[in-house]
Amino acid sequence: MPSPSDTISKVSFGVFEADLQTGELWKAGRRVKLQSQPFRVLTCLIERAGEVVSRDELQQRVWGPDTVVDFDHSIGTAINKIRDALGDTADNPRFVETLAKRGYRFIAPVAIRTAALETSTSGEGYVSDSVDVHVVPGVPTTGDAESTSTHQDLPVRGSALAPPKSGVWVAAACLAALLAGIGGFFAGSRRTGPLPRIERLTRTDWIAPGTPATESLPASATDGLRIFIPVISGGRSVLAQVDVRTGEVQKLPLPSEISSPTLGDLSPDGSTLLLRNHLSPESEQPLWTFSTGGGTALRLANVIAHDATWMPDGKRVLYAAGNRLFISRLEDGVSTPFATLPGRAFWLRWSPDGQILRFTLMDPVDHTLGLWETSRDGRSLRPILSNWTKPSSECCGIWTGDGKYFVFQSDRGGSSDLWRLDGKQIVNPARVTNGPLSFAGPVTSRIGHQIYFQGVETQSLLQRYDAGRREFVPAPGFLSDANRIEYSRDRQWVTWTDLQGRQWRAKSDGTELIQVTPDSLQVFHAHWSPDGKKLALMAREPGKAWQIYTVAADGGTLEQPLHENRNAADPSWSDDGQSIVFGRIPDIMGKEDGPRALQILDLRTHKQTQLPGSEGLFSPRWSPDGRYIAAISLDQRRLLLFDVATRSWRTLADTTAADPVWASDSKAIFFHASSADMQPIYRASISDGRLEQIANLSDFSGGDTEDYFFCGLTIDNVPIVRSRTGTGNLYSVNLDSQ
Repeated sequence: MPSPSDTISKVSFGVFEADLQTGELWKAGRRVKLQSQPFRVLTCLIERAGEVVSRDELQQRVWGPDTVVDFDHSIGTAINKIRDALGDTADNPRFVETLAKRGYRFIAPVAIRTAALETSTSGEGYVSDSVDVHVVPGVPTTGDAESTSTHQDLPVRGSALAPPKSGVWVAAACLAALLAGIGGFFAGSRRTGPLPRIERLTRTDWIAPGTPATESLPASATDGLRIFIPVISGGRSVLAQVDVRTGEVQKLPLPSEISSPTLGDLSPDGSTLLLRNHLSPESEQPLWTFSTGGGTALRLANVIAHDATWMPDGKRVLYAAGNRLFISRLEDGVSTPFATLPGRAFWLRWSPDGQILRFTLMDPVDHTLGLWETSRDGRSLRPILSNWTKPSSECCGIWTGDGKYFVFQSDRGGSSDLWRLDGKQIVNPARVTNGPLSFAGPVTSRIGHQIYFQGVETQSLLQRYDAGRREFVPAPGFLSDANRIEYSRDRQWVTWTDLQGRQWRAKSDGTELIQVTPDSLQVFHAHWSPDGKKLALMAREPGKAWQIYTVAADGGTLEQPLHENRNAADPSWSDDGQSIVFGRIPDIMGKEDGPRALQILDLRTHKQTQLPGSEGLFSPRWSPDGRYIAAISLDQRRLLLFDVATRSWRTLADTTAADPVWASDSKAIFFHASSADMQPIYRASISDGRLEQIANLSDFSGGDTEDYFFCGLTIDNVPIVRSRTGTGNLYSVNLDSQ
């Protein structure tokens, strides 16, 4: 047992590390800003992890009995700053829980690190060091006997923020208090043991996260020595291989036909990948095989699918097209039906003995994910864990090589974690991770119970284009969390959708800020009415289709002018504010039955009229002067313009297009060629159709932006974008380490 003078008071919880001696907080190897007073409050809570710490105790410990301050306000402010630093919330806490009229409690498991860590080293690409730690559990989540946060060791960074003379003894005291204070709680915990320790495998920060909303799940595969996984590079997803020993990432050279691939699966012998082209917006695409050793890609004959896996014999492929599964023989390309499903199947995975197929079923109307299974003949079809979460959010399951465990991901409260089932059982899932990152996309080693998965934490910046400097610069601070932005016609107000899907409104200078929509409603985007008094929203409730809502700009009752059991999207106002044009969602946001064309909705009579010649178009935008309606073809390869007076269409731009935004004077429309090289933003002139490239991926300074999203225009018709500067890394855990 180390003596107090040898002890370093570092503690870890999740992917965070707190140095109680220096007052530093680190997250995944990066320092997190936290002022000294909130850090002292955090230290008090960590010392008493699992116990309720009253406000009076915090007052005495942090401020002392002789300090005259507004303690209620000061403690509340400190707790809020702690939560901001940890990415925590009061409503769904992972670290700091508020107990009304009692105080606060630190609920995450805490790992105590000793001085041995200072001299240990880790293999390249790993975060975890080989040292002994004491893992202390937090309070299980209500109704979940195994719900605690994961522990991970993080890199040590030196600093000198605390007085050097007293630091060691403070550390020793904190360590002793920590051990003593939670020993009793550990003995009384409902958990049977700590969660397994998580190790970081890569440091690339650019593992490509999946986007279930666009039918993109974070698939990966391994041959035992390498993990094949998509990464983001130059604005698109490319396939890479990761060395499981060192974490080294190398891009795989692929032919142009599948230059931005989506991974289906790896053949049983580990030699051949199944791929689709992610750049194609069609929901059903050709399948390709590609040798892990390189070479040319071969297209599977007569197969169009949205996902696929190998059959256990390695001679056939099981693929999903529409709501059906088929088996294709590689030798002659003949396909035979396997099963008909009540939705669209993804992430198809056979049990090691080839007797059970489990897969993720996606409902394109209510946008739920669920785990299903069927027998090897495709007849005994049933959901598993169907009532476990509401709405259902389970997906992406994978068997261990010996079939002992089935590991899958589940989204609860907007963050994804991994769970496991024992073998073929479909009851009592056990938690594998508990944040604070979103953990997703598990893949299992071929031997043993090592699990590799994504730890997703997207980092991004809101920026506007500066034409004089020819680069993007930071946007106004009050919009820092904005995702889609629009200014009112009089330029006095601004509304935006934040990264959590909530709608906000403020004066153009950031004053008079209000949240327009409730947290329970997920907003995709909103548009101002011509008089600036209302907003039209594309939004949805959990487990339901996208719908059109209208709401007063200063908040109030949400109104739903349509009542349909299908997705409605992109509402845009007429110039008189009496009508709205809207469309349907593209295939990648949910392939559903029924015609897809643009509709005009009269808000007074609620009568719908189809816009002539708009079949196969989506994303309508009515010009501010009311003369034109712009729209995009469903394959996202054309931007078209409808002349309201002549009731005729013309092609404005014959290139990849997304997110059209009208200039305030209606003389031009901006759009993002997000699937083209360097992702340019164009300005298209309405009078002559001339395209002017305004900016592209090369216009970001610092070199840390790999892709970006077009958010809207400033008051001066300058593009605003959200640039991504990191997405996440690969992590691993051994299920036998519990």
